[in-house]
Amino acid sequence: MGGRGKETPRDIFCQIARGEVASEVVARTEEIIAFLDHRPVFKGHVLIAPIEHVDTLVELPLRLFEPLLTMAQRVAEVLPRALGAEGTFVAVNNVVSQSVPHLHVHVVPRTKGDGLRGFFWPRTKYAAEEIQAYADLIRKALLD
Repeated sequence: MGGRGKETPRDIFCQIARGEVASEVVARTEEIIAFLDHRPVFKGHVLIAPIEHVDTLVELPLRLFEPLLTMAQRVAEVLPRALGAEGTFVAVNNVVSQSVPHLHVHVVPRTKGDGLRGFFWPRTKYAAEEIQAYADLIRKALLD
Protein backbone atom coordinates (compact mmCIF):
# COMPACT_ATOMS: atom_id res chain seq x y z
CA MET A 1 0.00 0.00 0.00
CA GLY A 2 1.20 3.45 -0.86
CA GLY A 3 -0.16 5.25 2.17
CA ARG A 4 -1.32 8.78 2.57
CA GLY A 5 0.11 12.19 1.96
CA LYS A 6 2.68 11.03 -0.57
CA GLU A 7 1.80 12.32 -4.02
CA THR A 8 2.89 10.17 -6.88
CA PRO A 9 3.93 12.11 -9.99
CA ARG A 10 1.94 9.87 -12.33
CA ASP A 11 -1.22 9.75 -10.18
CA ILE A 12 -3.79 11.35 -12.48
CA PHE A 13 -5.92 12.58 -9.55
CA CYS A 14 -2.94 14.33 -7.96
CA GLN A 15 -2.22 15.87 -11.37
CA ILE A 16 -5.85 17.05 -11.69
CA ALA A 17 -5.74 18.51 -8.16
CA ARG A 18 -2.51 20.39 -9.02
CA GLY A 19 -4.06 21.70 -12.24
CA GLU A 20 -1.56 19.85 -14.44
CA VAL A 21 -4.23 17.80 -16.20
CA ALA A 22 -7.44 19.37 -17.48
CA SER A 23 -10.66 18.07 -16.01
CA GLU A 24 -14.22 19.30 -15.60
CA VAL A 25 -14.09 20.21 -11.93
CA VAL A 26 -17.58 20.68 -10.51
CA ALA A 27 -16.57 21.59 -6.94
CA ARG A 28 -13.42 22.16 -4.92
CA THR A 29 -12.59 22.95 -1.32
CA GLU A 30 -9.22 23.15 0.41
CA GLU A 31 -9.39 19.40 1.11
CA ILE A 32 -11.59 17.87 -1.61
CA ILE A 33 -11.98 17.99 -5.39
CA ALA A 34 -15.01 16.76 -7.37
CA PHE A 35 -14.81 16.30 -11.14
CA LEU A 36 -16.48 14.43 -13.96
CA ASP A 37 -15.22 10.95 -14.78
CA HIS A 38 -13.91 11.09 -18.36
CA ARG A 39 -15.29 7.55 -18.92
CA PRO A 40 -18.57 7.71 -17.04
CA VAL A 41 -20.88 4.84 -16.20
CA PHE A 42 -23.61 7.36 -17.07
CA LYS A 43 -23.13 10.96 -18.12
CA GLY A 44 -22.78 13.17 -15.08
CA HIS A 45 -20.74 10.53 -13.15
CA VAL A 46 -18.72 12.51 -10.58
CA LEU A 47 -15.52 11.43 -8.83
CA ILE A 48 -14.78 12.96 -5.43
CA ALA A 49 -11.26 12.71 -4.04
CA PRO A 50 -9.13 14.19 -1.32
CA ILE A 51 -6.63 16.67 -2.75
CA GLU A 52 -4.00 15.18 -0.44
CA HIS A 53 -2.84 11.84 -1.82
CA VAL A 54 -4.52 8.93 -0.02
CA ASP A 55 -4.50 5.45 -1.55
CA THR A 56 -7.57 3.84 0.03
CA LEU A 57 -10.47 4.48 2.41
CA VAL A 58 -8.64 2.50 5.10
CA GLU A 59 -5.82 5.08 5.01
CA LEU A 60 -8.03 8.19 4.98
CA PRO A 61 -7.13 10.48 7.90
CA LEU A 62 -10.08 11.14 10.21
CA ARG A 63 -9.84 14.89 9.50
CA LEU A 64 -10.80 14.19 5.85
CA PHE A 65 -13.78 11.89 6.50
CA GLU A 66 -16.28 14.68 7.04
CA PRO A 67 -15.18 16.84 4.09
CA LEU A 68 -15.12 13.84 1.74
CA LEU A 69 -18.50 12.48 2.77
CA THR A 70 -20.07 15.94 2.94
CA MET A 71 -19.06 16.56 -0.68
CA ALA A 72 -20.32 13.11 -1.72
CA GLN A 73 -23.61 13.78 0.06
CA ARG A 74 -23.97 17.20 -1.61
CA VAL A 75 -23.23 15.83 -5.08
CA ALA A 76 -25.65 12.92 -4.53
CA GLU A 77 -28.28 15.46 -3.49
CA VAL A 78 -27.97 17.70 -6.57
CA LEU A 79 -27.37 15.21 -9.40
CA PRO A 80 -31.04 14.17 -9.72
CA ARG A 81 -32.17 17.80 -9.89
CA ALA A 82 -29.32 18.89 -12.17
CA LEU A 83 -29.61 16.00 -14.62
CA GLY A 84 -33.16 14.75 -14.33
CA ALA A 85 -32.03 11.50 -12.70
CA GLU A 86 -34.17 9.58 -10.23
CA GLY A 87 -31.36 8.89 -7.78
CA THR A 88 -27.67 8.06 -7.49
CA PHE A 89 -25.32 5.16 -6.94
CA VAL A 90 -22.48 5.97 -4.52
CA ALA A 91 -19.45 3.67 -4.27
CA VAL A 92 -15.83 3.42 -3.17
CA ASN A 93 -13.45 0.74 -4.41
CA ASN A 94 -10.49 -0.30 -2.27
CA VAL A 95 -7.56 -1.78 -4.20
CA VAL A 96 -9.60 -4.30 -6.24
CA SER A 97 -11.35 -2.48 -9.09
CA GLN A 98 -9.67 0.76 -8.03
CA SER A 99 -8.38 1.89 -11.42
CA VAL A 100 -6.54 4.89 -9.95
CA PRO A 101 -4.59 4.31 -6.72
CA HIS A 102 -5.99 7.48 -5.14
CA LEU A 103 -9.08 7.27 -2.95
CA HIS A 104 -12.20 8.45 -4.74
CA VAL A 105 -15.95 8.23 -4.30
CA HIS A 106 -18.11 7.58 -7.36
CA VAL A 107 -21.46 9.36 -7.50
CA VAL A 108 -23.36 8.07 -10.52
CA PRO A 109 -26.75 9.43 -11.65
CA ARG A 110 -29.37 6.67 -11.92
CA THR A 111 -32.79 6.15 -13.44
CA LYS A 112 -34.98 3.07 -13.28
CA GLY A 113 -34.25 0.79 -16.20
CA ASP A 114 -30.86 2.40 -16.94
CA GLY A 115 -29.25 -1.03 -17.38
CA LEU A 116 -26.80 -0.94 -14.47
CA ARG A 117 -26.72 -4.44 -13.02
CA GLY A 118 -24.85 -5.28 -9.84
CA PHE A 119 -21.24 -4.25 -10.11
CA PHE A 120 -20.95 -4.48 -13.89
CA TRP A 121 -20.15 -0.91 -14.85
CA PRO A 122 -20.52 -0.34 -18.58
CA ARG A 123 -18.76 2.82 -19.69
CA THR A 124 -19.88 5.51 -22.10
CA LYS A 125 -18.25 8.55 -23.69
CA TYR A 126 -19.14 12.20 -23.94
CA ALA A 127 -19.59 13.80 -27.35
CA ALA A 128 -17.50 16.88 -28.13
CA GLU A 129 -18.39 19.76 -25.81
CA GLU A 130 -20.90 17.54 -23.98
CA ILE A 131 -18.69 17.02 -20.91
CA GLN A 132 -18.57 20.77 -20.31
CA ALA A 133 -22.37 21.04 -20.57
CA TYR A 134 -22.80 18.32 -17.94
CA ALA A 135 -20.22 19.95 -15.69
CA ASP A 136 -22.01 23.32 -16.05
CA LEU A 137 -25.33 21.75 -14.99
CA ILE A 138 -23.79 20.16 -11.92
CA ARG A 139 -21.78 23.27 -10.96
CA LYS A 140 -24.94 25.38 -11.19
CA ALA A 141 -26.91 22.93 -9.04
CA LEU A 142 -24.14 22.89 -6.42
CA LEU A 143 -24.27 26.67 -6.20
CA ASP A 144 -28.06 26.78 -5.73
